Amino acid sequence: MIQLQLIILQFFLLVSCSSTDTKNLSQDRQADVIKVSASGSENNYAFSVTISSPDTGCNQYADWWEVISASGELLYRRILLHSHVSEQPFTRSGGKIEIANDQTVWVRAHMNNSGYGGKAMKGTINEGFSQADFPKTLGVGLDQVDPLPKGCNF
Repeated sequence: MIQLQLIILQFFLLVSCSSTDTKNLSQDRQADVIKVSASGSENNYAFSVTISSPDTGCNQYADWWEVISASGELLYRRILLHSHVSEQPFTRSGGKIEIANDQTVWVRAHMNNSGYGGKAMKGTINEGFSQADFPKTLGVGLDQVDPLPKGCNF
């Protein structure tokens, strides 16, 4: 009887130790947009985007951030030329982004080896930006649209 109990206990320990929460694992490898600010004038904005990402070098790094319309159109993409291992979080600017000051847009980041999935921000120039859950059906296929990174410098 004791031997059977030990076998059952070992089985449960093995199962509990080998199970992995894949949702948390994939979230650990995502780039999160944590701040967005804009400057300029209507139809000529520059965005400053702050990203927190689990960069480890060229094998895993945030390779771009982008601005997407509420209908899923790519409005702007800022290619990131290298990893930011020792600079976390980091901010990069880009533009000319041709939007109205009251136009709702999304800002999200992309990881070279795991794609989209991190925290995104939604908002307007007039009202600012806040974190929101990016709709899974919006902007499908944009990861294949130019401009795309040509590699990682370091």
